[in-house]
Amino acid sequence: MAAPTSSHMVGRCFVATETGTYFDGTGYLKAVSSYRVGLDVSITFEFRTSKTSGVLLAVSNQANEGLGLEIVEGKLLFHVDNGAGRITAEYMPEGRSFCDGQWHNVTANKLRHRLELVVDGEKIQAQSPNARSNTCDTNDPIYVGGYPAGVRQAALSTISSFRGCMRNLKITKASKTMNVQFNKALEIKGVQPLSCPAEAA
Repeated sequence: MAAPTSSHMVGRCFVATETGTYFDGTGYLKAVSSYRVGLDVSITFEFRTSKTSGVLLAVSNQANEGLGLEIVEGKLLFHVDNGAGRITAEYMPEGRSFCDGQWHNVTANKLRHRLELVVDGEKIQAQSPNARSNTCDTNDPIYVGGYPAGVRQAALSTISSFRGCMRNLKITKASKTMNVQFNKALEIKGVQPLSCPAEAA
C-alpha cells in the first residue's frame, strides 16, 4: 500500500506518515490472547504522545496479580503485583513532558520482586519488601493502549486510553523475544496499526 504501482482518487489520512501504530485515544489493541508474566520479563518499546495520561500496556488476572505500564499526569509508571501488593517504579521527565512530539524509549524489566524502568536512558528501580512473592501468575490477554470495559486490571491506576504512536514493542522472557505485530492483533479498536501521523516539520 505504501508504494502502489498506480492509484486513483486515494487520499492519505495524514499529510505525512511514518512507521508505527497510531492510537486515537478511544480504544485498545489486544496483542496476545494469554500470557504468563511469571518470574522475569522484559518489555521494550518506543512511544510518542499528545496526552498526559494513558494506558501503555497491561496484563492482569482477575485476582490481584498483574503488570501495567501507564502515563498518569505526565509521569510514566511501571507497576507489578505478584499477589503481595503493588510495586511501582515511577519516572518523571525532568523539566519537559512526554508531550513534546519526540519518540521516547522505554525498557521495563521485572526481575522477580524487583523492577527496573529505563526511560530515555535514565534508570529507576523499585522492589517489594516481600522477596518471596516473586512470580506473577497471569494467564491473560496483553492489552496495549487501553483495555475493554469490564476487564479488571490489577496493575493500573488510569482507565484513559493512550493517544499517540507506538513502535518496536518487544517482550522478552528466558532469552526468547516476541516482536509484537500490531497489524496481527486479535482485537483492534481506535487503532491504525501500520502508520503514524508524522510531526509537521
